[in-house]
Amino acid sequence: MKCVVTGATGYIGGRLAPRLAAEGHEVRCVVRTPAKMKDIPWAQQDAVEVVAGDVLDEDSMRAACEGADVLFYLVHSLSESGFAEVDRHAALITAQAARSAGVRRIVYLGGIHPSGVRLSEHLASRAEVGEIFLRSGVPTAVLQAAVILGSGSASFEMLRYLTERLPVMLTPSWVHHRVQPIAIRDVLHYLVGAVDLPADVNRAFDIGGPDVLTYLQMMEGFAEVAGLPPRRMLPVPVLTPRLSSHWVNLVTPVPRSTAVPLIDSLIHEVVASEHDIDDLVPPPAEGLTSFRRAVDLALTRIREGQVETRWSGANARYAPSDPMPSDLLPSDPEWAGGTVYTDVRERTSAASADNLWRVVIGIGGNRGWYSFPIGWWARGVIDRLVGGVGLRRGRRDEDTLKVGDALDWWRVEECVEGSDAGPRSVPDLEDGEYLLRLRAEMKAPGLAWLELRVAPRPDGSVYRQRAIFLPKGLAGHAYWWVIAPFHVLVFGGMERRIVAAAELTEGSGPLAVPDDGYGPLAALRRRRRDRALRDAEKARSRVGA
Repeated sequence: MKCVVTGATGYIGGRLAPRLAAEGHEVRCVVRTPAKMKDIPWAQQDAVEVVAGDVLDEDSMRAACEGADVLFYLVHSLSESGFAEVDRHAALITAQAARSAGVRRIVYLGGIHPSGVRLSEHLASRAEVGEIFLRSGVPTAVLQAAVILGSGSASFEMLRYLTERLPVMLTPSWVHHRVQPIAIRDVLHYLVGAVDLPADVNRAFDIGGPDVLTYLQMMEGFAEVAGLPPRRMLPVPVLTPRLSSHWVNLVTPVPRSTAVPLIDSLIHEVVASEHDIDDLVPPPAEGLTSFRRAVDLALTRIREGQVETRWSGANARYAPSDPMPSDLLPSDPEWAGGTVYTDVRERTSAASADNLWRVVIGIGGNRGWYSFPIGWWARGVIDRLVGGVGLRRGRRDEDTLKVGDALDWWRVEECVEGSDAGPRSVPDLEDGEYLLRLRAEMKAPGLAWLELRVAPRPDGSVYRQRAIFLPKGLAGHAYWWVIAPFHVLVFGGMERRIVAAAELTEGSGPLAVPDDGYGPLAALRRRRRDRALRDAEKARSRVGA
């Protein structure tokens, strides 16, 4: 069958699409920015088509649904202001497009919700979208799940970091509500199986794993599976979901804009009221995955660096006035219609271009940013306090990046290997030059990019670094000049230490750069690293002399 997958760059869609292709289906991925798919191996298969489209654009959705048999709707706007209205409008457009194109089935992944009670805004919106599709005239299967457990899921990351980082935790009343979690592998099993549902099926199905637990029991169970000491819980009944979202924002990588709707949902007991889906889509041959097994699988994937997709992989929708990631980088005032501030640095290196690029592509996450760690940490904390993403998102993979990846508070906008450079990718790249371009997603009065380039030279390589800031209003100009004195520490330190690290680790196998954590041991590691980098730079200077 021909399957259309919306949200193919998201956590669920990015895992579902390759599994549909593996089952022999033709897959059409609808994404706002097709360039984000260019580094994904499964998206290059003959059975996979990537098209530009937006669930809020009627014309693009009609074109995407043309000739399709099944439409998977995996789009949610929970981190946006007014997300309920956005999701309602998008569902109506998509339902109309599917009906007009003659799509035979819609499959929507929603959320389990109790009946007869006033739902949180998040759950009410999910239920409303499901009803829109069920009334669309196209046979629809609404699969309703509670907490989805898998490496990289927002729910799992919240559970993981709360449990790992808080040996003693103030627990609000909602942690005693019952939840029926389900492993991501089981969610994908039911989604793939929904392709073959009988034509007359038009209803919602609850899907859940074999265990019903309170959130408190989930944290205790996670601690046991992860080998952590028992956690101590101190009940605080006055800690509301809104207040809870603030400490979730500070302790976990999940920003408050995402934590609020997730926690709002936990004020209800989310337990499957039926499991009728098993009569039409039999459970996996080995049975549904238990909570402890799901946690163990997720932790194993994280340890092995085999996380397929992450909750942070999907871009937030940009405001209409903002340039999209596919637009040209603002490099001059004529393009921007005003002032563009830049910090440009360049340094030659005795290291090969390949090894220097290896350091560049491994930046961020546990390895840090090679300069002024307390400054990066402080800016990350400030960003979290004002509702931004901060630095805790980390990386999907320690050693590789692809377009669309989240990297701390950045988003990978362009990533070009030296052999790929040329007119077809980025016009101003030298032959064989490498490029990593990052777009900032932190809260700031303007738009920011960081561009890192590596060009080969006969006797080594050259490293080029450019920070760009497009201010918005007077606050944007003031912001740039307030932080300008720190550029020598931040950007100057990056330039020196990235080059020195490449020369230090030339031909040495794994990158010998510890993380930029905090505390006495981390400070000692940084002093040792800086001493080694200084010694390497002095040795290079003596050789040059």
